[in-house]
Amino acid sequence: MNVLVITGDKRFGPGNERYELQRSAVDQLQVLYWGKGAVLPRIPKGHFDVVTVQDPFWRGVFGWWVARSRNTHLNVQVHTDLSKQRFIKHVLAQIVLRHADSVRVVSEKLKQQVQGMGIGATVSVVPVYIDIERFQKVVREKSERKTILWIGRFEKEKNPKKAFGILEAVQKAGIDAELVMLGAGSMRELLLQSAHNMKGLTVEDWRDPLTYYARADVVVSTSDYEGYGASIIEALAAGVPVVAPDVGIAKEAGARVVPHHTLAQEVIRVLQEGASGTLNPSFVLSKDEWIRRFRESLEDGSVSR
Repeated sequence: MNVLVITGDKRFGPGNERYELQRSAVDQLQVLYWGKGAVLPRIPKGHFDVVTVQDPFWRGVFGWWVARSRNTHLNVQVHTDLSKQRFIKHVLAQIVLRHADSVRVVSEKLKQQVQGMGIGATVSVVPVYIDIERFQKVVREKSERKTILWIGRFEKEKNPKKAFGILEAVQKAGIDAELVMLGAGSMRELLLQSAHNMKGLTVEDWRDPLTYYARADVVVSTSDYEGYGASIIEALAAGVPVVAPDVGIAKEAGARVVPHHTLAQEVIRVLQEGASGTLNPSFVLSKDEWIRRFRESLEDGSVSR
């Protein structure tokens, strides 16, 4: 199977882990970058069995045009909560998805969203591949002081400042606790300033979170929305309980899902119980199984017309 990927990620190419994984599933994988700063690119010559595009918005429209100009099949990936998109993006998604031959989503939640839009194409669920085994090997540390871990991008939609109130509520409940925030983003300096004024708050630059899961007693998500939430998978695989609103794959993966306004109460409950986290087995995919699912999601498009 010869596949053309249209992406907005300049890192996606030979040597990139995601590229190499997808490349191993097909006979030929070519990459066409169309994103920030790009003009209309030249489409590679040759025949493609499938054109797959990494989102259903303007890039999806471009992918639709490429697929039809080559008289080939269009596979569209959905990796974000469509219900949270602006009106124009929602309209674009409906147009692109209605013209797709197959759709690939990362969760059952997104599959239901897409199917609810009246899409006739096959919708396949292919979770983001994560090497679960390395997180399952984490040996959790015990400490008198409890550690609340927040992981993600320091951006508005992640609502990182909400974690401050959670720490304060936990401390008011008489629990000796710290909050470690691990990430990067435009709000970093604001969070660092707050860390100087809050007892028990540490803001750290993004790095491999493996050792942080070892010392964490709970991972908390404060996001307004998520397309997926890889840190939720990683934490649960490491045996760390996760408290989150109903975003991304939180509910499917096995997190404790509660409304935003009760996150602090649930974190307190988890710390008092000394609970552990358990990952839903459906998210434990071997590399071979992931490759099989990915290839089948593309094949659905190549035989649907």
